Amino acid sequence: MAAKPGIPKGTRDFSPVEMAKRNYIFNTIRDVYHLYGFQQIETPSMEMLSTLMGKYGEEGDKLLFKIQNSGDYFSGITDEELLSRNAAKLASKFCEKGLRYDLTVPFARYVVMHRDEITFPFKRYQIQPVWRADRPQKGRYREFYQCDADVVGSDSLLNEVELMQIVDTVFTRFGIRVCIKINNRKILTGIAEIIGEADKIVDITVAIDKLDKIGLENVNKELAEKGISDEAIAKLQPIILLSGTNAEKLATLKTVLSGSETGLKGVEESEFILDTLQTMGLKNEIELDLTLARGLNYYTGAIFEVKALDVQIGSITGGGRYDNLTGVFGMAGVSGVGISFGADRIFDVLNQLELYPKEAVNGTQLLFINFGEKEAAFSMGILSKARAAGIRAEIFPDAAKMKKQMSYANVKNIPFVAIVGENEMNEGKAMLKNMESGEQQLVTAEELIGALTK
Repeated sequence: MAAKPGIPKGTRDFSPVEMAKRNYIFNTIRDVYHLYGFQQIETPSMEMLSTLMGKYGEEGDKLLFKIQNSGDYFSGITDEELLSRNAAKLASKFCEKGLRYDLTVPFARYVVMHRDEITFPFKRYQIQPVWRADRPQKGRYREFYQCDADVVGSDSLLNEVELMQIVDTVFTRFGIRVCIKINNRKILTGIAEIIGEADKIVDITVAIDKLDKIGLENVNKELAEKGISDEAIAKLQPIILLSGTNAEKLATLKTVLSGSETGLKGVEESEFILDTLQTMGLKNEIELDLTLARGLNYYTGAIFEVKALDVQIGSITGGGRYDNLTGVFGMAGVSGVGISFGADRIFDVLNQLELYPKEAVNGTQLLFINFGEKEAAFSMGILSKARAAGIRAEIFPDAAKMKKQMSYANVKNIPFVAIVGENEMNEGKAMLKNMESGEQQLVTAEELIGALTK
C-alpha cells in the first residue's frame, strides 16, 4: 500500500469553506486599504539572498528558507569546505536565492529598482505569502500570508496616524476587540543611553520584546548574558514596567529622558500620534507600551503591534517607521512607514470567536435538481438568467437520485433548491424550496430571481 502523502510542518491545506473565510479577510483589508489611497503591487516569492540577508538581525537570518541552486551546485566547492560541515558557509556557496521572509524588504528593493516610475509619496499594499524556518506552534506557521501597507517618501507623522486608523477600521469591521500598542525606537535608544548601554541597543530591544513571552526574570537573565551590567539592568526595571495612562507615561518619560535628545524626540513623536488619534474617535484602545520593541533592526521611529483582547494568541498586526531601509540598496534618504496584518492569525481569531458573517462563507445560493435531459435543458435557461442577475447558482450535473442531490445541497449549505419536473415545465415555472424552512413555492424565472435577490 502506498504511503499516505503529507505536507511540510507549519503549512496547511485550506478547504473551500476555509478559503471563503480567508477571502473575506483579504477583501476586508483590501477594501480599507483602497479607502486610504493605497495601490497594489506584487513581488516574486523568491529573492536573491543578497537582498534578504542582514536585514532582519542575526535571529532573522537563521530563519530564512534558502533555495538550492539548480545544476552542479558542488562545482567551485573544495573537498576541504565539504568536509568542514560548516552549514552556513556551504549554504552561501550553493544557495543564491531564498524565499521572502516578509514583504517590507522586497518592497524596498522594488522601490529602488523602479524609482524612475514611482511618484512619491508612494502608497502601496501587498497581500502575499511569506516563509520562515521557524518552529511551528499554535498561531505560528512556516508559510503564512501578510497584508502590508507602506508609505515611502514622506516623513510626516500623519502617515502613522492614518495607519493606526486603518488598523482600527479593519478590526472594527471584523468585530475583533483589540489593543493597539505603540512605542518608538528613539525612546528605546534614549533609554539605552541613560542607563549607560547605548552600544547594546539591539540586545536590549530583542530581550525586552520577549517580556510577554518569557517574563521579567528571564528578560533580565538574557540582558545579563549579553554583557549588560547589573547597574544598567536595575535602572531599566522601572522604565520597562512603567504604568498609568498614555499621558502619564509620556510625562514621566520627558523627565526620565531629559538627558537624551534622541529619547525626547521619540516622546515628541509618540505624543503627536497619540494626541491626534484621540481626536479621531478610534473604536479600539491604543496604549503606549515601552516593552514593545519589534525585534527587527530596520525600525527607526514609531513601532506598532496589535493584540486581540478575547483570544490568547501572539501579535496579529505589527509595523513601524524605517528611515533608511532603501539605503542598503543604494538609495539613501527615503523614509517609510508601514503595517502588516497577519492574515493567518486573524483567521484563527475569527474562527475561535465565530465572527464570520454568514454571507462570507456561503458559496452557492441555488441548486437546480437534475431529473434528466429535458428537465436539465429547461433548467439551464432559468439558471442563465439567475447567474446574469448575480445569483451564485449551479445544476447537479447528473440525473442522480433525488436523495443524493438534496444531500449535496445540505453538505454545501446551499439555502435554496429549484425543482423542475414535467408539471413545472408545462407551466414554464420552477418549484423553489427554502432548505432552512422547508417552504416551497411555484415561481417564474423573474419571481425566483426576485426571491433570491431581496
